Amino acid sequence: MTRTRPDVVAFDVNETLLDLAPVRAALVEAGEPESLLRTVFARTLLTGFAAAAVGSWCRFRDAFDAALAQESELSADRRASVADAFGELAPHADVEPALRRLTEAGVRVVTLSHGSPGVAEAGLERGGITPLVERSMTSETIRAWKPSREVYLWAAGICDVAPDRMALVAAHGWDVLGAQRAGLTGAWFARSERTFPAVYGEPDVQAPDLAGAVDALLALPPR
Repeated sequence: MTRTRPDVVAFDVNETLLDLAPVRAALVEAGEPESLLRTVFARTLLTGFAAAAVGSWCRFRDAFDAALAQESELSADRRASVADAFGELAPHADVEPALRRLTEAGVRVVTLSHGSPGVAEAGLERGGITPLVERSMTSETIRAWKPSREVYLWAAGICDVAPDRMALVAAHGWDVLGAQRAGLTGAWFARSERTFPAVYGEPDVQAPDLAGAVDALLALPPR
């Protein structure tokens, strides 16, 4: 399918836009190695994906707590303190210029997460970039998890655009795959993953960094 320049660009939140450093720090404060976050985050996604696959659902925070309980011996209170650190996230240094480039080009910017409500908004506010984002959406609103097709179609509907007029930018290959299967333009860049998973085929756009992904979307031919 030939892709054209999108009217709306949605961004994944955790890792893609917001740095998880505060959560790593909370793990260390709780007596765990910061490297545990990678395992726990992956298990959190597995928990949510599995629930969605069988027609069930759980909140991101509950999936994270379950994953942390599986991977550590932390008490419930300690686990809650680690989860609370998601409310302290801030944008990566490359986020503000990337979002500003899009808005100055007349492209609408939104966020699309399956994370807890308020996390994206707090992080954007902490980074001083709230004015660059039209709206923040979480699939908890519809009790679903990305990469379910319904999430991306719901987001396009909320933004009042056809799916092919929206793009999703993410540092996670599974998220880009889900967006493309729903008819959106998918843009993957290397941050949390070194390569795009070959089993998914090719993303519509891929770049070595966030700036490159945004530039590639803006370089797509107009409709």
